[in-house]
Amino acid sequence: MGALSQLQESADINQGATMTTDPASDKVTIRPATRHDVPAIVAMFASDGLGGHGDTSEPAVAPAYLAAFDWIEASPDNWLWVAEQAGEVAGTCQTTFVRSLTGRGASSLIIEAVHTRNDLRGSGIGAAMMRHAVDEGRRLNVRLVQLASNASRKDAHRFYERLGFVQSHLGFKMKMG
Repeated sequence: MGALSQLQESADINQGATMTTDPASDKVTIRPATRHDVPAIVAMFASDGLGGHGDTSEPAVAPAYLAAFDWIEASPDNWLWVAEQAGEVAGTCQTTFVRSLTGRGASSLIIEAVHTRNDLRGSGIGAAMMRHAVDEGRRLNVRLVQLASNASRKDAHRFYERLGFVQSHLGFKMKMG
């Protein structure tokens, strides 16, 4: 049994999940992710040569991904989304609602971990996910929607700019382990 199928088996698949797209269709549907989707999401992250996050489909780390999924799913301010096409997970992103004291207590929606399956890039899936995330921001009545992108992802930067995002800040990180 391959690592991905072992991760799928260990995912304690949510039997109540329903498909929201017609498998014969090219239509893209954005929906909340389920535990059943975790192996496909992880496989996308693991295939990413630029991200440098160390993601892997190895079964030994499945519990870490599932614990993270459970935490995200339980949070009232975090949502993990998948783009589904032809009955398969084609992309993913996460949104997080944040409120701060700046801007008179304004709120924002942060978009993280945007990823389209390598073989489907350029087909509109990323744009559909981003439209969905921006619509979620409108629904939550946030002041702004923001995201960060790896400095090496020049194609992604052009993509975000085409969608109306403006590069406005310089980000910093400190790895903690």
